[in-house]
Amino acid sequence: MIEPLIIITNNPMCKEKYTGKYELIYVEGTVAVVYKKVRDYIHSNHRLLTHPLISSIKPNEIPFRTVIISKKRDNTIDIESINMIENSISTTEKFLKDFGIPNWSEKILEDFQLIDYDIIFNAIKN
Repeated sequence: MIEPLIIITNNPMCKEKYTGKYELIYVEGTVAVVYKKVRDYIHSNHRLLTHPLISSIKPNEIPFRTVIISKKRDNTIDIESINMIENSISTTEKFLKDFGIPNWSEKILEDFQLIDYDIIFNAIKN
């Protein structure tokens, strides 16, 4: 990714690795809270640079999510970004309602942090 970016995450590993390298907004809370923070930025004319549902892991199963948005604000709201984030919020809420959140062990939670970090690492370097 060449353009200036903002990273929004609830992943402690991404916070550790990217603080000081990129503008980073660390959100305490669930994936849904991350998505709602991203939506706030999109309503301020930022664009999504990565899809919120980027992996094949169901949104109720992965407790960490990192989303990259544009640092530069456009003149208008990007409708495609709004649709993507709203659909991601709806999908996440549906999965949470239907299936709940698994009670993961600390080791599995660390694995999920690494998976999320690796996805974003590869998105940034490409």
